Amino acid sequence: MTTKILLIDDHKLFREGVRRILEFEDSFEVVAEGDDGEVALELIEQYGPDVVLMDINMPGKNGVEATAEVTERFPDLKVIILSIHDDENYVTHALKTGAQGYLLKEMDSESLIEAIRVVSQGGSYLHPRVTHNLVKEYRRLSDGNDGYAYKAVEYRKPLHLLTRRECEVLQLLADGNSNKGVAESLYISEKTVKNHVSNILTKMNVNDRTQAVVTAIKNGWVEVL
Repeated sequence: MTTKILLIDDHKLFREGVRRILEFEDSFEVVAEGDDGEVALELIEQYGPDVVLMDINMPGKNGVEATAEVTERFPDLKVIILSIHDDENYVTHALKTGAQGYLLKEMDSESLIEAIRVVSQGGSYLHPRVTHNLVKEYRRLSDGNDGYAYKAVEYRKPLHLLTRRECEVLQLLADGNSNKGVAESLYISEKTVKNHVSNILTKMNVNDRTQAVVTAIKNGWVEVL
């Protein structure tokens, strides 16, 4: 099935670059483009996209405001925020409005394509560096909290569940690496990394790498420095 995509960003050159990347994917179709949140709502009604790529900073109605309205009016629609900010405050605010993904604009084409595929299938996707920053902040806030304290969780590799290589991949994901970064660190191909990630998700019974990292942190299966 074709995933219909709406692209909302006030920088035309950036939109053109994203469109060119997505046009190489046979299963993707960019049905429309817009440059602010108000236009996004009109285009959603007109074209009925499956996924919206939404810039967070735009004149008029910004991406966060638009996403909040989109998710209320179109609950089945998936929104991926595009941003230059990796600060956890931006991320958590965007996710609270109902966005299913958060990508930094420095993303590579692989991350963009993977994010759309994961989100369109009901999962969530955060840029690897964003995931790492969120986990660090979550741990900082949780240390000493009576409800949950990471300091009480002893670090141990989940060798009861994953192979040693999969443990290495999981750690690198928690460190904020993309598939390419994992491949370079372990001197293996990106295709092999994708296979490892797929196996990890299946064995951990989670839908996406973000859930895998958060689950691993909570169980003490990876180290967060």
